[in-house]
Amino acid sequence: MTHLITCKNLSVGHERNKVAGPFSLEINNGDYLCVIGENGSGKSTFMKTILGLITPIEGSIEHDDSFNAKEIGYLAQQTQVQKDFPSSVEEVVLSGFVGHLGHRWFYNKKEKELAKEYMAKTGVDKLAKQCYRDLSGGQQQRTLLARALCAADKMILLDEPAAGLDPEAMQYMYDLIAKLNKEGMTIVMITHDVPAVVQYANRIVRFVDGTVKEVSTDEYRKVVEKC
Repeated sequence: MTHLITCKNLSVGHERNKVAGPFSLEINNGDYLCVIGENGSGKSTFMKTILGLITPIEGSIEHDDSFNAKEIGYLAQQTQVQKDFPSSVEEVVLSGFVGHLGHRWFYNKKEKELAKEYMAKTGVDKLAKQCYRDLSGGQQQRTLLARALCAADKMILLDEPAAGLDPEAMQYMYDLIAKLNKEGMTIVMITHDVPAVVQYANRIVRFVDGTVKEVSTDEYRKVVEKC
C-alpha cells in the first residue's frame, strides 16, 4: 500500500500556537479518510498544513516520490464573497489549472478539454456559461468540485463539502465524491455528518482536546451516542 502522505510527530497551529499534536499519520492511495472533531479542534488547520498553506509547528510531512504535492485538489469552505463571485462556471472551473500555467497567460487545449470533462462528471456542463453567483448552493459546490479536479492528480481535500446544502443536493454531492473514490481518487474529507462518515469512510481520524487519533467506525458510533 502506497503512503501518499506521511505525517511524523506533526503539530499544527497558527503563529507558533499549537492547536493539535504531536501525532503521526499516513494517508494511503485510495483512502476515503474522514476527519472529525469539534469546531476549533484543528481539522481545517491540519488540511491547510498538508497543502503547504500553513507551516507545521513541529514535525514533518513527507510525500511519496510518485506523488506531486502541488497537484492536490482542494475544496474549502465557501465565504460569502466566494458565493458572489461574478465569473462564469467555466471560468471558475478552469481556474483550477492556475497552478499549472507557469509562464503561460492562457489555458491550453488539453486543459480546456479536461475542464469540460470534469464539468460533465460533476453535472454542471450545461451551466458552463452561467454566472457562478446565480447558481444554487449545490450547483456551486459541484462547480468547485470540478475546479478541484482540475488541480488534482491523486488526492482531493474537502472541508465540509455538503455543509448548508438541502438533503437532495447533499446526497448528490456525496454520491459524486464516492464515485471519484471508486475511480481511484484519494479523499480526505472534514465533516460533521455522522451518516456520511459511517457510510463512506474506510478510515476515521478524530481531533479532540489537542490530540489526534484514528478510530474505528464502532468507536466513532460510541462517541456519537455519548454526545
